[in-house]
Amino acid sequence: MNLRRKDREVTELKELMQIIDQCKICRIAMHDKAGVYIVPMNFGYTYENSQLVLFFHSAKEGRKICALRENSDVCFEMDCEHRLITADIACKYGYYFKSIIGKGRVVFIDAIEEKKKALSLLMKHQTGQDFSFDDGTVNSVSVFKIIVQNYTGKDHY
Repeated sequence: MNLRRKDREVTELKELMQIIDQCKICRIAMHDKAGVYIVPMNFGYTYENSQLVLFFHSAKEGRKICALRENSDVCFEMDCEHRLITADIACKYGYYFKSIIGKGRVVFIDAIEEKKKALSLLMKHQTGQDFSFDDGTVNSVSVFKIIVQNYTGKDHY
């Protein structure tokens, strides 16, 4: 993915991971028979062996689940550090932010232990705390991951 504004591109892995650490909501864009659909979700992640993987949980049914099962190709976006840039005239206003935008493929997680690990990563990212889950809780939700194919970081500061 190429950014038009190269001066705002974030390329250092440490900075990219700092942006992801600060973001608590990831918007997932998908496509189904009814059209384009986007949904904000809490998430967790891993970065291992140069591979970013995002983890999500959801109800077991609904438009999102149907869409992801029909077409596993998705785009995603997350942003943080929002602040208004003020000016004397309207056209000089702007907004400070940091963001990550990418695309990937959804894979549903069915194995109990892998679901527990994914949910633990999600809760650690959201709360900074470690949690464990029993089989009944894990079986009551759908868990999926986005195996990220590519992504870019951007900041406007």
